[in-house]
Amino acid sequence: MPERSVVVASAHGLHARPAALFTQAAAKAGVPVTVAKGGRGVNAASILGVISLGVEHGDEVVIAVEGEGADAVLDELTALLTTDHDAS
Repeated sequence: MPERSVVVASAHGLHARPAALFTQAAAKAGVPVTVAKGGRGVNAASILGVISLGVEHGDEVVIAVEGEGADAVLDELTALLTTDHDAS
């Protein structure tokens, strides 16, 4: 399963808005996606799961994608996490 380590750029981490954008993109991918912090992984399409990880600004997470088109999905999700969605 291809995976990628990403440092979260949003100033307040993966709180409601950035987490929603991330989980919606993961769900839209149509393949299994997990995100992990500190060895604990959750379904990346689950907003409650993602928020429960307590991801803060500057934390490193690992995204793993299973299935066809995994690299493109990783690229899209990485772009979301490396963008500061809290900037005005």
